[in-house]
Amino acid sequence: MVDGAVVHERPDRLVTEEPMEIRIESPGAAPEPLAVTMRTPGHDFELAVGFCLSEGIVAGPDDVATVAYCLRGAGPQEYNVVTVTTRVTVDLEAHRRAFAANASCGLCGKATLDQVETACGPVASDLTVTAAVLAGMPDTLRDAQKVFDATGGVHATGCFAPDGTLRVVREDVGRHNAFDKVVGWAALSGAMPLHDAVCIVSGRVSFEIVQKAAVAGIPVVGAVSAPSSLAVQAAERLGVTVVGFLRGDHFNVYTHPERVLV
Repeated sequence: MVDGAVVHERPDRLVTEEPMEIRIESPGAAPEPLAVTMRTPGHDFELAVGFCLSEGIVAGPDDVATVAYCLRGAGPQEYNVVTVTTRVTVDLEAHRRAFAANASCGLCGKATLDQVETACGPVASDLTVTAAVLAGMPDTLRDAQKVFDATGGVHATGCFAPDGTLRVVREDVGRHNAFDKVVGWAALSGAMPLHDAVCIVSGRVSFEIVQKAAVAGIPVVGAVSAPSSLAVQAAERLGVTVVGFLRGDHFNVYTHPERVLV
């Protein structure tokens, strides 16, 4: 550690980052790999289910039969492999082609937006939240970030009731993973769609965050930082209220401002 002109050694706590492989087991088929994500271990089943919902692998929570660690043949990685067993047949090859196309296609944002809009439509929610309550949510989320307090190395997503009550918080090295864990929590606890929720993220609002919110039915997404241009375009089409620069009493409302009461 360097402190001015003084250099000394001391132990430090680092956030854990490990790969997690998600496998899909369709009816009558053997488990097949779907994706690998780098994540902070914890709430792995929520992450797997949230990822499958956000990416359109399954249409809803009812399509998920079971979620379990793969404890046979995984060796030392047994808790880094999660199998999602579905009640419906999943065309994994089609999803792999879509993942590959999205990784290389300059128009993937528009193409994905069209797919999300077709699959779930705009978020239909009459939720409203007062500006005063909304302004207090980032501090509440920050106070609940125990892993960040210990390491300073994770993102967080908090799911709030419109009165400001924090329902759940999830932390992860990946901000998308933190959001997927909240979506998975809602799916596994029977709380989807989240039409009565406000989600606050610790970083910025990207297109992917808006996409995940729309799939989960979340009407309001807020952040301490800015949204991207594509995130705002997507939110306008998908019926998601995006709030940025949530710092103290000041913030910007970019889309669907009717949900924020001043």
